[in-house]
Amino acid sequence: MASLGDLERSVMELLWSSDDARTANELRDALALQSGDEGRMVATTTVLTVLSRLERKGFVTRTRERRPHRYQALLSREEHTAELMHEVLDRASDRDAALARFVGTVSDGEAATLRRLLDELVRR
Repeated sequence: MASLGDLERSVMELLWSSDDARTANELRDALALQSGDEGRMVATTTVLTVLSRLERKGFVTRTRERRPHRYQALLSREEHTAELMHEVLDRASDRDAALARFVGTVSDGEAATLRRLLDELVRR
């Protein structure tokens, strides 16, 4: 899975935080509100270019039944994060060492969550 640039990440954050598919204009307006500078809005064509790239990368889907097209994230934020974690582990020359290093850096609460999730996995 490809990494995201700043504008791509901002668009994905908006899509992840929305229950519904969004148009490029809605995303442009939301980006302007986020930046706090509606006078320097990102152009709709720029948002459409970003959405096109995200669609090619497999991050978003486009509904074409009506215009304007609506865009929605294909994966949840959590699913995307899990895929990134797998991608990084797949690149490690020593997967066990990478996992050990990761586990050694988690907080007590995160360790408890990992224990619980692993116990649930074993019980399946």
